[in-house]
Amino acid sequence: MEDLLSRRIAATPRGIGIVCDWFIKEAQNATLKSTDGREFIDFAAGIAVLNVGHRHPRVIEAVKRQLDHFTHSAYQVTPYESYVELAEKINALAPIKGVKKTCFFTTGGEATENAIKIAKGHTKRYGVIAFGGAFHGRTSMAVSMTGKVAPYKAEIGAGMPGVYHAYYPNALHGISTKDALKSLEFICKASISPLDVAAIIFEPVQGEGGFNPAPADFVQGLREFCDAHGIVLIADEVQTGFARTGKMFAMEHFNANADIICMAKSLGGGFPISGIVGRADLMDSLSAGGMGGTYAGNPLATIAALEVLKIIEEEQLNARALTLGQELMDSLKQLKQEANITQMAEVRGLGSMVALEFFEGEKPSPELAKAVQKEAMDQGLLLLTCGSYGNVIRFLYPLTIPHEQFQRALEILRQAIKRGVSKLPKKAVS
Repeated sequence: MEDLLSRRIAATPRGIGIVCDWFIKEAQNATLKSTDGREFIDFAAGIAVLNVGHRHPRVIEAVKRQLDHFTHSAYQVTPYESYVELAEKINALAPIKGVKKTCFFTTGGEATENAIKIAKGHTKRYGVIAFGGAFHGRTSMAVSMTGKVAPYKAEIGAGMPGVYHAYYPNALHGISTKDALKSLEFICKASISPLDVAAIIFEPVQGEGGFNPAPADFVQGLREFCDAHGIVLIADEVQTGFARTGKMFAMEHFNANADIICMAKSLGGGFPISGIVGRADLMDSLSAGGMGGTYAGNPLATIAALEVLKIIEEEQLNARALTLGQELMDSLKQLKQEANITQMAEVRGLGSMVALEFFEGEKPSPELAKAVQKEAMDQGLLLLTCGSYGNVIRFLYPLTIPHEQFQRALEILRQAIKRGVSKLPKKAVS
C-alpha cells in the first residue's frame, strides 16, 4: 500500500483532498474492503451517493442488461426510452406545482449551473442569491454560489459576478429565521435590486455547511420573497434527495414549493447522473442546444436510476431512513447525557441526514471532530466531517445497511467520541 500511496501523490494533484490513507478493493451494501485486507463500515456512502448501498443486486443486473444493448449515444443525438421514462417518473414525484419537465446531466455541479441558466433565461436577469455555508459544486458558477471560502475558493480569485450570499438560519450559531430573511432585504437594498435577481438557490438541509435543516418558516419566507419579486426559487437537493431525509425529496417536508429542484448523487445508485426538474414554463426557457452534454443522462445511469426509484419504494427506504435516523440521534443524545459530554453541542437531523456538532466551551472544535473521525476509522468505521468550521460529523450510511451492522457502527461511534474527548488537553475539557 505504501507504494500505491506514493504513486498517488506523484501522479495526482494535491487539490484533490483525500480522506483515507487506504485504497478500496471491493464493496457490498455498507461494507468496504481495502487493498490491505481490512473491512470498514461505510457511513460516508460516496458522499451521499449510495442510499441503496454499494452494488445493489438489482441495480447491477439492470445495468448488465443495458450493457448488452448500448452504453452511449448522446441523448441529444440519438435519444432513448430510459431517459424519457426517468423524466416522466421524476415529473410525477417532484413536489412542484403544475406541469413539470426534467432534464439530466452527469454531476451535481452541472445541475446547479444549468438551473441558474434556466432562471436567467426565463427572467432575463443576472443576479443570484445563495447562502453562507452552502455547497453547490466546484465549477465556476457553482463554486461562486458555494458559501464556504476554504478550501473551495480561497486561492482562485474573484468568482462569477452577480452572486450574493445571505445568512442561513442556524440557532446554534445565533442566526434566526428573522436574521436570514432580513439579510435578503439588506442585499436588495445595498447590493442589487430584487428586480435584477434571477434566482435564489438554497439547500433544504445544508450539506457541506453542517447538515443544517431549514426551518419551515424560513422556506415559507423564501417562497414569499420570490413571489413578491418574480424570482425563481431553486432547491438544491443534490444531497438531500431520494429517501435520505425520509421523503423522496426533502422539499416534501415543507408547506412551500420550489420552482426548480436540482438532483444527483443517490439517484444513480453509484452511477453518475444528475438532473433538474421544474415548472414546464421555466424549463422551456432556453432554445434547443442551450442545455445538454456529451454524457448527460447516460443510458447506463438512467437505467440504474429507474431501478433505484423502484428499490426505494419496494424496500420502503423512506420509512427506514426515519427509523435509522431516530435511532442514531437517540443513541448520541443518550451518550451525551450519560457520559456528560458537554462538547457534543448539538445532535440534529432530518430523517437519516444526521449531524453531530462539537464545541469546546463557546468555540467550534474541528480538532475534536477530526479526532473522533480518526478514532472511528481506526476501529473500522468511515465517517465524514463538514460544517463551516469543520466541527461537524455527518452520517451518510446506506439506508439498506443491515440493522446488526448499524448497531455495531453506533457502538464504534460511541467509543470513538469518548476516546476523542478523553484525549483533549485538560485545560480544554469542559
